[in-house]
Amino acid sequence: MADPAASDPIILFDAECILCSANAQFVLRHDVPGRFRLASIQGDTGAALCRAHGVDPADPVSMLIVEGDRVRRDSDAVLSIYEGLGWPWRSMALFRLVPAMLRDPVYRWIARNRYRIFGRRQTCWVAPPEYRARIL
Repeated sequence: MADPAASDPIILFDAECILCSANAQFVLRHDVPGRFRLASIQGDTGAALCRAHGVDPADPVSMLIVEGDRVRRDSDAVLSIYEGLGWPWRSMALFRLVPAMLRDPVYRWIARNRYRIFGRRQTCWVAPPEYRARIL
């Protein structure tokens, strides 16, 4: 029988980005059932998953959520995270009423400017011991 955790969503994030790392920490704290796993794009697993889905890990332009054969990116990735965290975060699904053609340019602008706006870590963020089992 297949490992059920193998189909759990994997969040690929930039561990050098302060905003991205803060989001990863938020997910770890609020994902009580531990549904999401995280992989830094700077790590071997995350970089390989990025390349497999057409994202250059040296210049990531989007956050990815990989769940089995399904890949979400840009604003859909962000919204799927919050929907997966349950109430009250699930209420962010209301942003799906805004068409992706309007949401994604905003997401991409923030992604392109994330280091300038939020800053960049000199070293990658490392998860505390209690969350390390969820980091790939």
